[in-house]
Amino acid sequence: MTLNAQATEPGTPSDSQGMAIVARTQGQMVRRRFFRHRAALAGMIMFGFVIVLAFSSIGFAGIPGWWDKTYLDTGPLTNQGRPTLSLIPEFLGGTGIHLGEHPFGQDDIGIDYFALTMRGAQQSIIIAFVVGLVATLTGAVVGALAGYFRGRLEAVLMRLTDVMITIPVLVIAAVVGRMMGDSGALVLGVFLGLVTWPTLGRLVRGEFLSLREKEFVEAARAIGTRPSRIIFRHILPNTIGVIIVSATLGIASAVLLESALSFLGLGIKPPDTSLGQLISRYRSAMVVRPWLFWWPGMFIIMIALSINFIGDGLRDAFDPRQTRVRA
Repeated sequence: MTLNAQATEPGTPSDSQGMAIVARTQGQMVRRRFFRHRAALAGMIMFGFVIVLAFSSIGFAGIPGWWDKTYLDTGPLTNQGRPTLSLIPEFLGGTGIHLGEHPFGQDDIGIDYFALTMRGAQQSIIIAFVVGLVATLTGAVVGALAGYFRGRLEAVLMRLTDVMITIPVLVIAAVVGRMMGDSGALVLGVFLGLVTWPTLGRLVRGEFLSLREKEFVEAARAIGTRPSRIIFRHILPNTIGVIIVSATLGIASAVLLESALSFLGLGIKPPDTSLGQLISRYRSAMVVRPWLFWWPGMFIIMIALSINFIGDGLRDAFDPRQTRVRA
């Protein structure tokens, strides 16, 4: 049962401090709490900026971007490969605000490092979202089937989940990355998603075990509603908060997992690249040419931090203890 939003009128119930309480739907309360979460809004802005910059600058899937260099074009070293980006105005002693020819510098063979970093950000973001989507779908289906049907099916699915949880994720991901790293970001993301779902599966199973005993589910069974309709129409919508929050945090974990695999040489293979691979390739240059290490590192931090902020905001927004929004 949902409450329709209504304006405050004379006679509307109020609390002990005399502040009117506005009746709102659950969706309205979730949105209101989320957009009042400053860290989550900052995370959305930061993550949106990274996505727009990465995919619009060098282009994607045959669509050209506004940057005139690619991550494969070599050229002569300009300014010894140092970054030409300047953000210090002239009146403060700087050279003014401008990008220059190579704002992030150049690598060993003269490839524009801005284009290389943007390509790495594209690959890392694609893998993270594919991992989050596949892991969420797999975990939700496994948890729903185990929690609703119970019995032998639950025993089989939960033993499978327990086995996968006991094996460190990085070990399984390393095996998958070794086999699928040459297949591209999309295939690697799908297979990584198929090994990172157990945590969400257990959470969804717990929610289903609780909800399947509720009165509205018993009423649906009593009138002969099919199990598939009960699962997808009555129970699953009530677990959407847990699923969304877990999926968001899973995307942040996937960014770090992909970076770790690429750092170990088990992720995306050359000539393509990712942020973790760039850090691995140029970690020895951190002293003499630190920009080759810090630029991809900064983008990994920005992506992971912004998604975590969004996840924290969603978790607080879906908190069932926050049931009232004051006018």
